[in-house]
Amino acid sequence: MSNKAVSDQEALDYHEFPHPGKISVEVTSSVSSQRDLSMAYTPGVAVPCLEIQKTPTDAYKYTAKGNLVGVITNGTAVLGLGNIGALASKPVMEGKGVLFKSFSGLDSFDIEVDTEDVDEFCKAVALISPTFGGINLEDIKAPECFEIERRLDAELDIPVMHDDQHGTAVISTAAIINACELTDKKIQEIKIVVIGAGAAAISCARLYRHIGVKSIFMIDSKGVIHEGRDDLNVYKEEFSAPKGTTKKEVFTNADVAVGLSRPGSFSVEDIKLMADTPIIFTLANPTPEIFPDITRAARPDAIIATGRSDFDNQVNNVLGFPFIFRGAMDVRATQVNIEMKIAAARALADLAKEEVPEYVNEIFGKKLSFGKEYIIPKPFDKRLIVEVSSAVAQAAVDSGSSQMENFNIQEYKKELAKRIK
Repeated sequence: MSNKAVSDQEALDYHEFPHPGKISVEVTSSVSSQRDLSMAYTPGVAVPCLEIQKTPTDAYKYTAKGNLVGVITNGTAVLGLGNIGALASKPVMEGKGVLFKSFSGLDSFDIEVDTEDVDEFCKAVALISPTFGGINLEDIKAPECFEIERRLDAELDIPVMHDDQHGTAVISTAAIINACELTDKKIQEIKIVVIGAGAAAISCARLYRHIGVKSIFMIDSKGVIHEGRDDLNVYKEEFSAPKGTTKKEVFTNADVAVGLSRPGSFSVEDIKLMADTPIIFTLANPTPEIFPDITRAARPDAIIATGRSDFDNQVNNVLGFPFIFRGAMDVRATQVNIEMKIAAARALADLAKEEVPEYVNEIFGKKLSFGKEYIIPKPFDKRLIVEVSSAVAQAAVDSGSSQMENFNIQEYKKELAKRIK
């Protein structure tokens, strides 16, 4: 695998040539004769229109709705670039479409909504929602993103997920599950410090609680979140420590540190306070809070992960969202609930323990096997679509998010396996 840096001009050329942008629309039915044309458009198209009018769910039968994701943003929290606006976010949204198509076969339209008003944004998305089988909210700043997702999830009958929140939560949860297994730590007994208090941090901490973690502390730009502070929103208050709790106290004997902040937001001195065999995730991108070589020098006993592809154990959202939406949409789930997220995390954790296919080893230029340098699967592992999507689909059925009857997970796995090239 090449780690050669990409120049600005190379990135611009990639997006400009051979055609501007990274995505296009393809035709899936023949339009090569007058008869084809009369079926694709008038008069034939009126027939499925009337069927859908009578039975709205027939839209899944006669249109592309069931395989179409809306990737929707207002551009207020784009990558590490911040609030660059709806239009400037479009390359990222197109990129998300590339990943959906490449990894799970889902089609997408990217929609950039030019408003920072929560009411306007939610109204716009709700009005266009009949187009889609699922909605991936993207790059929307906190705390507005929490309210936007909550409202749309309650109002719409298709799965809605803000990937910046839940993608990182699912992937890092899988990594924590396996890191704890490797270090003989019990999930119910570990102490976690989350550095950062934005959308991803809040959702990560929530999911950690759902898998059984009882001791979670959170640090924002002003220090430890505790009950003595009067500047906390309701989301941060969920993770308030006792009044006066200090940074030194939360890092002392901590088992896990999850950085979801910015470079330098915690230090070597902090991680030296952690328990034996600490689990240290520095997920700020592109520059980690602490680089792995520095972490390794200070804590040679640590299990380390970052958000970058050029280091071991990349916590990469592409391990989650394509397959979560694939599974949810294939069983027509009405939401992506907590059971489905946990199922995705556990499926990822389990897959990392399986023998790694040789084609993955070849991509990364080394023999990979479950251990401190390989705690979660690589994005190019073609088994992800089978294992993660099927786990999510089964969880949707079991939890009542999907009303699909007689769901057969083994048959569904066979169908998913056909997508592997």
